[in-house]
Amino acid sequence: MTDLLIRDIDIIDGTGAPGFRGDVRVSGDRIAELAAPGTLDAAGRSVVAAPPGTVLAPGFIDMHAHSDLHLLTEPGHLPKISQGVTTEVIGQDGLSYAPIDAAALAVLRRQIAGWNGNPAGLDFSWRTVAEYLDRLDEGITPNAAYLVPQGTLRLMVVGPEQRPATTAEIDRMRELLAQGLRDGAVGMSSGLTYTPGMYADTGELAALCEVVAEYGGFYAPHTRSYGKGALDAYAEMIGLARATGCALHLTHATMNFGVNRGRAPEFLALLAAARADGCDITLDTYPYLPGSTTLSALLPSWAMSGGPDAALARLADPAERARITLDVNVNGSDGCHGVTVEWDTIQISGVGNDELRSAVGKTVAELAAERGAEPVAIFFDLLRRDQLATTILQHVGHEENVRAIMADPGHMGGSDALLVGDRPHPRAWGTFPRYLARYVRELGVLGLAECVHHLTGRPARRLRLRERGLIRAGYAADLVLFDPATITDTATFENPKQRARGIAHVLVNGRFAIENGTPTGILAGRSLRMDASRKETR
Repeated sequence: MTDLLIRDIDIIDGTGAPGFRGDVRVSGDRIAELAAPGTLDAAGRSVVAAPPGTVLAPGFIDMHAHSDLHLLTEPGHLPKISQGVTTEVIGQDGLSYAPIDAAALAVLRRQIAGWNGNPAGLDFSWRTVAEYLDRLDEGITPNAAYLVPQGTLRLMVVGPEQRPATTAEIDRMRELLAQGLRDGAVGMSSGLTYTPGMYADTGELAALCEVVAEYGGFYAPHTRSYGKGALDAYAEMIGLARATGCALHLTHATMNFGVNRGRAPEFLALLAAARADGCDITLDTYPYLPGSTTLSALLPSWAMSGGPDAALARLADPAERARITLDVNVNGSDGCHGVTVEWDTIQISGVGNDELRSAVGKTVAELAAERGAEPVAIFFDLLRRDQLATTILQHVGHEENVRAIMADPGHMGGSDALLVGDRPHPRAWGTFPRYLARYVRELGVLGLAECVHHLTGRPARRLRLRERGLIRAGYAADLVLFDPATITDTATFENPKQRARGIAHVLVNGRFAIENGTPTGILAGRSLRMDASRKETR
């Protein structure tokens, strides 16, 4: 059994309390002992070299990750482990790969190829949540917790069409959800601007949230709008929490687009009022202004009804293209959060078709100017030629809103990182160092111990993690050693696949995933499963 000693180090324990000096001994996969600085005997132990100025913190927890396939195809998971992330929550935005059946899998692999790729050689033979988590347990670097995706449930039971679910269909979705929670999922996610999840009405969502509440999980919705109607969309989710008693975690919570500049205080007042009434509400954000999604997400919901093939057929029909044009340019597409698409804010970040790679890095407006075409014509051309696989950056955020929401007492960190494409959002490689560099060291929006709490202890409590997220004797040895004076995100929008600086060591379950700044390739992570009978995750 490995016995490590980290001597005379500044410890930020994840509780939010000020740091303190001490020794930490790791035995096997656990923190065995904390003691006064310099008092633990180094004899017979491997002493971890802690560079001057470094602090020891719990490993960071990414509350919103899209690594569902990347963990299987690239289990070393360098984008995240190099940031100090030792646990991430996947199955986000209502669309993922378990539970699944053959028909739904065929649709999903195409529909969310822009999120996760569509690797031809990957064995997709799992069908249940338990089987997917077992697959992760065959070897991954960070730990992973999973959310049952509501849109996938609807795809399996109702299909891709835009229509209300019947009572029998809702009952079947509840059964599948309950099984997924018994299998170890920590809750349920929704993507309410993505099809087919967005076709669910509030009553259907409430029926599912009742199941989540029964099993002690939480509901993590991507709401119906972060633009026009954003406050109404948040109010709908808060209403679900009130009606069902389900814990609510608002993913990538923000107020975007011009209609919401400076309106974060209104959103925060909604949260404060609901919490005062006893609602259990938390949220996560990423520390950047642009968002990231697929180009097809901008389509109005009716245009995606029936799935990818039906959508591509509409894009080939002049009458349907005219109708789509009216929605995206004049009426405001529900896929674009109820606002008209501003083509100069839509930057291509990745393509599935190599013939389109020259478009990467350019906005739709720039491509239109180059070709002497209308932006919406470029939009249609990319969607058709790339078979809906194009990913984008959407430059629609506001700094004042980001800072205000970051200070909320229920705030946590989530990267919302898409790891595919030539130029993905830099949050894939930089989210957690950026919190500590920009918003702690440079701007002082959060204190160091406070920020570490946002990224460790607080999300561990939301996930009901047993003995993780804090530096305490008996807790799992998920740890990161970093220098608060030098930790920096180096990933940029022009060159996003760059590792952070200032992180010396990362341990997952007591083993070095990063040692002296170098990835080890050790696959020490595992799935973290909710024990529904005890309502805790381990």
